[in-house]
Amino acid sequence: MRILIVEDEDAIAAPLAEGLRREGFEVERATTGEDALEAPPVDLVLLDLRLPDLDGTEVCRRLRARSDVPIIIVTAKGEEIDRVVGLELGADDYVVKPFGFRELLARIRAVMRRSRPGEADGVLRAGRLEVDHRARRVSLGGDELELTPKEFDLLALLAADSGAVVTRERILREVWDTDWFGPTKTIDVHVASLRKKLGDPRWIETVRGVGHRLAPQP
Repeated sequence: MRILIVEDEDAIAAPLAEGLRREGFEVERATTGEDALEAPPVDLVLLDLRLPDLDGTEVCRRLRARSDVPIIIVTAKGEEIDRVVGLELGADDYVVKPFGFRELLARIRAVMRRSRPGEADGVLRAGRLEVDHRARRVSLGGDELELTPKEFDLLALLAADSGAVVTRERILREVWDTDWFGPTKTIDVHVASLRKKLGDPRWIETVRGVGHRLAPQP
């Protein structure tokens, strides 16, 4: 998943980009409004309102006029009127500086869940794979798979952003509810079991030293 950070301050943009990359996102950056408008398509935009050329609200308006890309405004302008204007122009969320990285990350994922087609019914689809969150059921080509609770949670996490790398740290945090950074063999055991149940090890790719990603197979 590709994120565009529209922020002219290096002290804010650099650590934010680094943190997002550690979480498996691809990150692009624009330092001006014009650069943001000329940037190639991305999956989500983090937009500062105070830019050196264009007002961020104008950038938001122009982006929304031509695209449905999710936009999260990230700014020090925290007055209610600023929030209202930003949201009325089409922003999907509004985060006020200073913010915690984990909070922003949660908001990014929440916005992506709301904007991703096919999730209104609570079902994630990746090729022939369907993950039904509400029923906690998984089917492949119409055939239901028997998964343990942790196998379901792990596969659902990977399917939530199919093709993107999910770090081992994030898997531990969201599936096992821990920040343990020691040996993580339990992840490998569950990945191996999922590969077997999916019938093709290529469904789940390992990115050495980083994590795993779902790679839908025909």
